[in-house]
Amino acid sequence: MTRAQNPTQTTLPAPDRDTETRLLRINEVAAETGLTTRAIRYYEEIGLLAPAARSDGDYRLYDASDLDRLQFIRSLRDDAGFSLAQIGQLLEDDAARERNRERYRQTGDPDERRTLLVESRARTEHQIEILETKAARLAEMIEEAHARAGHLDAHLSELDGGPPPHPERQATTPGPESEGRS
Repeated sequence: MTRAQNPTQTTLPAPDRDTETRLLRINEVAAETGLTTRAIRYYEEIGLLAPAARSDGDYRLYDASDLDRLQFIRSLRDDAGFSLAQIGQLLEDDAARERNRERYRQTGDPDERRTLLVESRARTEHQIEILETKAARLAEMIEEAHARAGHLDAHLSELDGGPPPHPERQATTPGPESEGRS
């Protein structure tokens, strides 16, 4: 199928000009990622994403790396419960480390290399802090859920003839025979 037959699929030469990179319009990206076009535009607006290119008609065009990034954002948001601000911080730390990696490869100066490594290490520590904070909160939530399950188990046990889960309430809780009396 030619580009004229399918105008929503655009290809542009890759930097080596030997292969072509498939670029997708926003509606195709939304269909592939399960996100809405509105969410994709919002992610672009707040700096989480930048389209790979724009078409002659000024349509946003996205490549495979954009799809990967959107799926990563969605996973962090939906599966791990990160806020968009936290996701932005994680992505910025990754981008800064990638920039440092390129600068590291381009320099032979040991002092500059040390500076780049120290900065990348600090970025990684920042990511660890964000992730550990989230993990600690998730651990708290899991403990709370276990406590609720234990409490419900105690009520089930009471129904099976076990001890009441709240013996202190026995003296103050009216039984069925006292209902209706005031």
